[in-house]
Amino acid sequence: MEMLSVEQVADELGLHVRTVRTYIREGRLNAVRIGKQYRITRADLEAMTGAPPPVAARRAEAATTVRVDGIGRSDMDRISTLLTASTARGEGVRIQISYDEDNASLTVMLLGGLAATAELLRLVHVLTDQEGRGP
Repeated sequence: MEMLSVEQVADELGLHVRTVRTYIREGRLNAVRIGKQYRITRADLEAMTGAPPPVAARRAEAATTVRVDGIGRSDMDRISTLLTASTARGEGVRIQISYDEDNASLTVMLLGGLAATAELLRLVHVLTDQEGRGP
């Protein structure tokens, strides 16, 4: 939820800050007081100005957990580094990696857009498939 300051609302509407504060005091513009400042939601600003409320963008995400057994520490480190570097490119996928050294088990959890998550899953497949082949 986008929260705007009184100054931001004044800039957007081309009004003086005092005018916006007057609208808030008179109840013409809904606002929440946080400390000594007011914050106005984008929806409340659009309701006051008569602009149609924004249509929520359609978004799909995938939450995936991959477990790879029989993987050594050095291979896990290499895979972890490559996956982390791949997510750092700003594709919006969050990644969490866990390694159980006693059981030689790697767990990779991914949450993000469908295409970006699918790409990372392909990368996990390629990396773990190569590990099992040996030299």
